[in-house]
Amino acid sequence: MPELKNDRLIRALLRQPVDKTPIWIMRQAGRYLPEYREVRAQAGDFMTLCSTPELACEVTLQPLRRFDLDAAILFSDILTIPDAMGLGLYFVEGEGPKFKTTINSAQDVAKIRIPDPEQELGYVMDAVRLIRNELDGQVPLIGFSGSPWTLATYMVEGGSSRDFYKTKSMLFADSDSAHELLAKLADAVAVYLNAQIAAGAQAVMVFDSWGGALTTRHYREFSLTYMQRIVDQLIRENDGHKIPVIL
Repeated sequence: MPELKNDRLIRALLRQPVDKTPIWIMRQAGRYLPEYREVRAQAGDFMTLCSTPELACEVTLQPLRRFDLDAAILFSDILTIPDAMGLGLYFVEGEGPKFKTTINSAQDVAKIRIPDPEQELGYVMDAVRLIRNELDGQVPLIGFSGSPWTLATYMVEGGSSRDFYKTKSMLFADSDSAHELLAKLADAVAVYLNAQIAAGAQAVMVFDSWGGALTTRHYREFSLTYMQRIVDQLIRENDGHKIPVIL
């Protein structure tokens, strides 16, 4: 693959000198762009947009045509892993993501398996490869996943939640099952991110969207511990280049 023309973000993440602060945007590809809305309408639904590599590539690249950004971030969803685990992800207009199957017991945790990223999540890897090819070294590509804790909240609650009552109940009433679920998710995230790196991601990020729902002590026990477990397993160099990790 071609060498990076703009390595500002990678240099900053590696704590190397940069000429100015690198910029990328949360939700960089999204509804604020009319061209995104056109492709979204073409796809018909959000999961088709995510799971069609050509469409995911197109919406990943759209912001770079408008703005002088220092990175592209893969267009995907944080819930691809639990969907690949068989929970049945779908979206309800105005309500967000939902799962047909939820995790409620030790037996449920035991049933789920770590997905093969090139099989069940091959569409993501195909999108990464396509985006890298289309970028042609313009800027680096950031891959990502949700954190184990954040993924667990959706898997236990069955969707978004205001208070995470079911998930917190599992943490304290059945902590062994909670830790087993989080460990399994951490290993799945590590496998998934390593596959993204192998496919061409030049940095990876773990989004802990709902980490703030935990106290400091419980955050360390139920979230930070498992993000460290991910980092310990990640590929940190690929094709002669260091791979930064963003938490």
